[in-house]
Amino acid sequence: MWLDETFNLKYPLLEGGMAYVGTAEFAAAVSEVGALGQIGSGSMPAAMVRAAIHRVRELTDRPFGVNVMLMNPAADEIAGILAEEEVPLITTGAGSPGKYMSMWKDAGCKVIPVVPSLALAQRMERQGADAVVAEGQEAGGHIGEQTSMVLWPLIADNISIPMIAAGGIAAPRQVRAAIELGAEGFQLGTLFLSAEEAPIHPAYKEAVLKATDTKITVMGRTGGVPCRVLKNKFSRDYMVKEREGADIQELEELLIGSLRSAVEHGDDEKGAFMMGLAAAQITEIKPLSRLLEDLFRGVNIPPSGKPPVRHHSEDISEDTIVR
Repeated sequence: MWLDETFNLKYPLLEGGMAYVGTAEFAAAVSEVGALGQIGSGSMPAAMVRAAIHRVRELTDRPFGVNVMLMNPAADEIAGILAEEEVPLITTGAGSPGKYMSMWKDAGCKVIPVVPSLALAQRMERQGADAVVAEGQEAGGHIGEQTSMVLWPLIADNISIPMIAAGGIAAPRQVRAAIELGAEGFQLGTLFLSAEEAPIHPAYKEAVLKATDTKITVMGRTGGVPCRVLKNKFSRDYMVKEREGADIQELEELLIGSLRSAVEHGDDEKGAFMMGLAAAQITEIKPLSRLLEDLFRGVNIPPSGKPPVRHHSEDISEDTIVR
């Protein structure tokens, strides 16, 4: 597949850029077992991002990536640092990386934006992205509206760069399904929360193990920033505020520090335990090496090769329609 062939990986797998979870140490550990680890820069100041890059390089000589949240006030400075450091992979979210693309590509970085729609995937292709991560709304954290089952083939069929599948993958049969739907690699977040090496509070790991499909919800729709999380006291209180008509500023204030409270303290009252629907399938904490072995057990990983681009229905001329 394109992802493992491009980065010389054992597994065609990218660790999602999870803020507070994607530490330098965890990214290096993921890369060491044969996938591609990522620093989740989140709201980090620029100097902290550079320090994290240096730390990963102290721990591994394997490829790694940095995820950039483009709403970070320090995004411009971080973008420059990633080019200076010649980071092998850059993924982006919460905005368009177009203004940085030439700088990153000139530095030899591969750029893979995370997208929730075909329109954005096509825009990223026009801007020069090497591939896109197509993230279905089954994923944890901030999400779009399209399901993976629809989004993956829609994007794979209508762009000429590789599609990396994300959202709802936690078992070999889901990996095989993503391959059938056009994936040239995979990005996972929720499953990595069940790794022994994951730097999250034991209460967070326990919450992942106990999660069922009905214990995972979406908050933040009122403010236009839907986020998939565990149902707990924090998320219930937040959604009560939404129903009562709290303004966006009040809701944003509730969110400040909520992910960190979950990751570092396992705080049910103040913590947003971000996780995808795939958490309902997870029943065991495993070391990274076994977690990835089990994920790809029995999976035939095909060689890279994009099929001919099929155009979206609105672009198909009448003459091409089979009657």
